[in-house]
Amino acid sequence: MNTSCETWSPLERPAAWGLRKEANLKLSLETRNRGNVLIVHCQGRIVYRDEANAFSRLVADLMRHARNVIIDFSGVTSMDSAGIGELVLLHTKAQADGARLKCARPSPFVHNLLDLTNLNSVLDIHPSLEEAFESFSEDEVCADC
Repeated sequence: MNTSCETWSPLERPAAWGLRKEANLKLSLETRNRGNVLIVHCQGRIVYRDEANAFSRLVADLMRHARNVIIDFSGVTSMDSAGIGELVLLHTKAQADGARLKCARPSPFVHNLLDLTNLNSVLDIHPSLEEAFESFSEDEVCADC
């Protein structure tokens, strides 16, 4: 298994993601691949309207091209009901499409929010990127049981 991290060059990203047009976002989304896993690093807020939509659109598009996605919430400072709703929709879409969506390193704010909404019992949440990454291998072994 290749464990090196690579950053996607902007030319490899489909123009349909349209994140360049949304320069006023208070959310930065960076994607990287590590072997057959795509990692989305989130920095800022995932709140109603533009930020929640950009987050959802990017992750949904990634899941069309990759079956394994990790969302890194370590840089998320704020998330409201729209952000939570988009996360639940992405989780549901991943299950329906046979993709595997995992969450990693939730910031204290996000961790508390996932606890309060009981989503910590529904979503696959890991305290580190490494543990989230390794859990994909564990899933493959258990699928053969």
